[in-house]
Amino acid sequence: MKFRFLAGALAGMFVMPASAQQSDWETMPRMELEWQYAGPLRDTVIQRWRDPVGGVVCYIYLPVIASHSPPMSNGFVQYGPNGIGSISCLAAAKAED
Repeated sequence: MKFRFLAGALAGMFVMPASAQQSDWETMPRMELEWQYAGPLRDTVIQRWRDPVGGVVCYIYLPVIASHSPPMSNGFVQYGPNGIGSISCLAAAKAED
């Protein structure tokens, strides 16, 4: 299988038009959770998510528990200044002829 790293995938996730930034979190489209693995440290996990439209696959490393604020009126929460995880995305495998 050939995979290609999407350098702009992560940047593209954070550069959204103003209208998308104002959306209600509950109505945003969802990626599909395909699998979950135990992380290298206790109480951490690695999740494999797939974009159902473009097929991009993302691996997310995160703690099992992360404290946050109560949900705001738009559904978003604030996690504070600490980083809570990391993400790596790959393009979907293309069928070879």
